[in-house]
Amino acid sequence: MPVIESTFKAPFLFRKGFIATVYSGLFRTVDLDQTRDRLELADGDFIDLDWSYAEQKSEKVIILLHGLEGNGQRPYLTGTAKLFNQNGIDAISVNFRGCSGEPNRKYYAYHSGATEDLHAIVMHAINDKHYAEIYIYGISLGGNLALKYLGERDVPSQVKACIGISVPCSLQHSAKQLHSLKNRLFHDRFKKKLVNSLKEKQNNFPEKLSDEVLNSINTLTEFDEVYTSKAHGFKNALDYYEQSSCLQFLPTIKVPSLIINALNDSFLTPECFPVKAAKNNSNLYLEMPKHGGHVGFVQRGGFYYTEKRALEFVKEHSK
Repeated sequence: MPVIESTFKAPFLFRKGFIATVYSGLFRTVDLDQTRDRLELADGDFIDLDWSYAEQKSEKVIILLHGLEGNGQRPYLTGTAKLFNQNGIDAISVNFRGCSGEPNRKYYAYHSGATEDLHAIVMHAINDKHYAEIYIYGISLGGNLALKYLGERDVPSQVKACIGISVPCSLQHSAKQLHSLKNRLFHDRFKKKLVNSLKEKQNNFPEKLSDEVLNSINTLTEFDEVYTSKAHGFKNALDYYEQSSCLQFLPTIKVPSLIINALNDSFLTPECFPVKAAKNNSNLYLEMPKHGGHVGFVQRGGFYYTEKRALEFVKEHSK
C-alpha cells in the first residue's frame, strides 16, 4: 500500500519532538475505570490484564500493548481504551510480565519479540471471553511486538486490524539512537527503571543476579547483553535485536496494519520507516507525520491524534 499522507497538525508548542515526548510521558493524565484479570500462562507465569468496557455489551475488543517499562495505566493506553470504550469496543490494557506492580514468577520476563504471550492473550479473548473481532494496538516496544506477531504466523481470523505507534522497527538501530547524546535523558531513565526491576528480581534469583552483575550495567545495550538476551535464549544483545525486530516480518503481514511513526521521533532511524515494505504489501499502511516525537501526538480536545486515527482505521476494517 502506498505511504499515507498524514493530516496531523501538532499545536505550535508541541512541534518540538522533545517537548511532545516529555509532556506525553510525564504530564498527561486520563481517568478510566479498569478491572484487573490475571491470565495464568502455560509455563506457570502470569500476565495481569486491565479491562475497561463499552457501555453496552460488545463483541469487539482492542488489545493494548505498552512500551518499555510501561504498564496498563499509562495514559497512551488508557486514552486509547477510553476512546474505544466510548465507541462500543471493550479494551484490554496489558501489563507485560513483571509490569503490573508485582514481580513475575520466572527469571525471564518480557521483551520486544515475546509474541507467545500476545498469542495467549488473543486466544483468551477468543476462547474464554468469546469476542468475534479483535484489534491490536501497540506503542513503541508493544508496536514492534504486535507487528512481529502478525508477520511471523497465521493469526486467528478474529484478529481484524493492528495499529503500531512510534515503532522501532529495527531494534538495533533504535537502540543505537537511544545511546546518542540527544537521548541521554530518556536512556538513563529507562536504564534506571530496568535495573531497579532486576533488583526486585534479585530477591528470588540471587544466584543469577549478583550485585556484581547489576553494577556492570551502565547502558541499555549492556542490560540486553547481561539480562534480556541470556534470560530469553538469545546469543547476545545483537542476536536479540536481529531476531526480534519486526522489520523482517512486515512483508508477510496479512492483517490490515497501520504504522504511525513521526519524522521527528528522536528514537528512530531511517531503518524504522519501512517505506519499501508498505509499498509492496497491500495490508501494510505507513503514515509519517512531520511532528509527534515519540508517542507525543498531542491534539486539542483530550484524545491524541493516534487514538482517533486508530479508531478510524479499525472502523474501516471492521465487519
